[in-house]
Amino acid sequence: MANTFVRVPPFHYIHVLDNNLNVQRIEVGPQTFTRQDHERILLFPPAQMVVIPPRHYCIIKDPCIRGENNEPIQDKHGQTKIRHGDLEIRYDKDWKEPFPIYPGESVHQSPEPLTVVAADTALRLCAKRDFSDGKVQRTAGDEWLFEGPATFYPRIEVDVKETISSQLIAKDHALKLQARNTFVDRNGNTRKLGEEWLVRTGGAYLPGVNERVLSVVSPLYLLPTRALHLSAIDSFTDVYGKSRKAGKEWLVTDADACVHVQDVNEHIVGPINITVLTKQQYCVVLDPVGPDGRNVLGTRELRQGERSFFLLPGERLEGGISNVYVLGEEEALLLRANEGFKDGEEQRTPGDLWMIKGPTDYVPPVQVEVVETRRSIPLDENEGIYVRDTKTGTVSAISGQTYLLQAHEELWEKPLSDEVEKLLTYSFVGDTKEKSRAKSRVCEYRVPHNAAVQIYDYKKKQSRVEFGPSLVMLQPEEQFTVLSLSGDKPKRPNAIKSIALQLGPDFMTDILEVETGDHARLRLRLSYNWHFEISATKNPEDAHKLFQVRDFVGDACKAIASRVRGAVASQPFDEFHQNSATIIRKAVFGATEEGKINDEFVFHANSLTITNIDIQSVEPVDERTRESLQKSVQLAIEITTKKQERNARHDAEKIQQHARGKIERQKVSNLKTAEAARQELIKLQGECAAVASTGTAKAEAEAKAEYLEIEGKADVKQAELHAVASGIEAKAELEERTVFQNTEIAHDKAMSALVLDKASRLANIETEKFEKLVTAIQPKTIMAIARAGPEMQARLLKGLGLKGYLMTDGKSPINLFNAAKGMVNPSVGGGSIPGFGM
Repeated sequence: MANTFVRVPPFHYIHVLDNNLNVQRIEVGPQTFTRQDHERILLFPPAQMVVIPPRHYCIIKDPCIRGENNEPIQDKHGQTKIRHGDLEIRYDKDWKEPFPIYPGESVHQSPEPLTVVAADTALRLCAKRDFSDGKVQRTAGDEWLFEGPATFYPRIEVDVKETISSQLIAKDHALKLQARNTFVDRNGNTRKLGEEWLVRTGGAYLPGVNERVLSVVSPLYLLPTRALHLSAIDSFTDVYGKSRKAGKEWLVTDADACVHVQDVNEHIVGPINITVLTKQQYCVVLDPVGPDGRNVLGTRELRQGERSFFLLPGERLEGGISNVYVLGEEEALLLRANEGFKDGEEQRTPGDLWMIKGPTDYVPPVQVEVVETRRSIPLDENEGIYVRDTKTGTVSAISGQTYLLQAHEELWEKPLSDEVEKLLTYSFVGDTKEKSRAKSRVCEYRVPHNAAVQIYDYKKKQSRVEFGPSLVMLQPEEQFTVLSLSGDKPKRPNAIKSIALQLGPDFMTDILEVETGDHARLRLRLSYNWHFEISATKNPEDAHKLFQVRDFVGDACKAIASRVRGAVASQPFDEFHQNSATIIRKAVFGATEEGKINDEFVFHANSLTITNIDIQSVEPVDERTRESLQKSVQLAIEITTKKQERNARHDAEKIQQHARGKIERQKVSNLKTAEAARQELIKLQGECAAVASTGTAKAEAEAKAEYLEIEGKADVKQAELHAVASGIEAKAELEERTVFQNTEIAHDKAMSALVLDKASRLANIETEKFEKLVTAIQPKTIMAIARAGPEMQARLLKGLGLKGYLMTDGKSPINLFNAAKGMVNPSVGGGSIPGFGM
């Protein structure tokens, strides 16, 4: 450096290098350093010394070696000895004064405050090398806790890993810990590496150095209606003192504890709700727990109310909770034995069927299966059911009684063809559509009036015919005979399906084409009236003839059409057009030898009788024939119309002449009658005028008199009411004023009484207070208190050797006129000067 002189202020220093010896030394201020030629200042400007504030520390790297009196040790060359590669921590209690940094030293860490460890916290420390910590010998790698409240003084040999805070364990909570190493905990229990356990003691818990906090375990609250299903992860003894083996399951209920904290060796399977059975309920428990605490697999246990219980692990309900079978008088249970057992005095074998009839309550044992609940079926004379005997297989129809199926009986569903089912389902009675039938009910069919139904018995191979109106009930082996009739126009086979055969009289319409002798093709629309000639009461065997022809409509229409075609083919068109009805009726009904047409045409196979034929229309098929026929018909119509017009015109003129004569005669008669009526009217008008004038005057006089009378009475009544109202108002005002004054007087009296009572009570309180105070202090104490002030002043003056004193601030004037007199005679003037006392 070029500077020869260096001023080093107080608490500063510089490093100087001696080039001759190659040794560095330190110069501390305050001084003015003169540099020699062989010296060189290495630290310029001067550096400030290190100051460690109270409760601080700093770390020095490569510190110098110090001897007695904390002075640095130098080698033989005058160089300060240094601990290379080492660190030194300097505290404020050892280095209260600022200190310089010697050559070779450096500040590794500036002054920092000491770490204050609060209460319920700790520092986890780790030894970086072997050292002795008081009476404890630490080796490298050791870990321990420095617990607060305290101030931690760091050491070079110690490394701070982390700050550990206490865990607050609330009521009914626990702290789950894990061992970091094998050690003995604070309760004297040996913990192995990785072992987990719970700390249940409430309050703040500071984990040890070998303890790791996993979680805070929250409590599980148990209710009378809910339990906790647990399983053991490992063999252990639970908090209730019971030994649990690995894999074992159990329940914890409110009888064990209100709150349960899950242990580390416990696994929560889930909550279990209580099963409550009323007096009319029962349940079947599968795999119940036996007396030894194990599940008896494959067994069933019946539990009946009134009771409540929790299902133990491994137990489960079969079908849930069931109601007790309450059987009425008309009810019964069909039971089946699943295994052999003794039912009272009767031995049941597997598969047995029997019935329990009401009225009763029944709870089936575990060996019994309830097949179904049966009720008595009330049947009218027109109702029935099909019953099948399961032992013999016979089917019978029961009707007209209330029937309860026996144990060996069952309802039998009668099969019917789809065609019959459809006809029965969609049959109509009036306008009401019947519902689909129950197949186990006796099949019923209401035969309409004037109709017949054929029923065939396949077992007896016989048929019977029922005539309406009647109700047909099928036996188990009987079936309906379905009719398939032709329909539409012209007739189409199998268009109509029916069970009942209508006996008529009725009509059917058909359309057929014929050809005349001159080859004119015509389309005829014919309607036939028919009925069946059957008398079932006289000859029942003839009733079966009705169903010998399956399609009587189609056969009858074909037979009639054949006869009509043959008859028309032999006639020319003009002849047939003029006599179509006669030709067709004669062809169908036939004629006697005298030429008279018969009245009916009978089909002897089924007694079908055609009584009449109506020709509804005759239309030519050929277009030209139709036009010619239309022209002739129009001409005939025109001639007839003109003739009818002339006759109508003549009749109208005749009627008009007669009407005119009647009108003239009526006019003359009306004039005569009107004149007589006018005379009578004038006479009546005069009489009315006289009566009106007289009545008006009389009515006015009477009305005026009545008006004056009513007005006088009203004035009198008004005066009376006014007097009454004035009296009522005066009386009400007087009563109101009286009540107000009485109320005010009562209020004043009550307030005076309250004030008097308050003053009396306050006086009593003060008296009692003073009396109690005097009693508590006692007269001697009061006397001592009264004498304490003057005696103390007298003693004070006596100790000071004064007979009086005066205190002033030197600014306020004091009247000393009587001061000398008081000093000479204290009894006279001593009391006039404030502050004086003996």
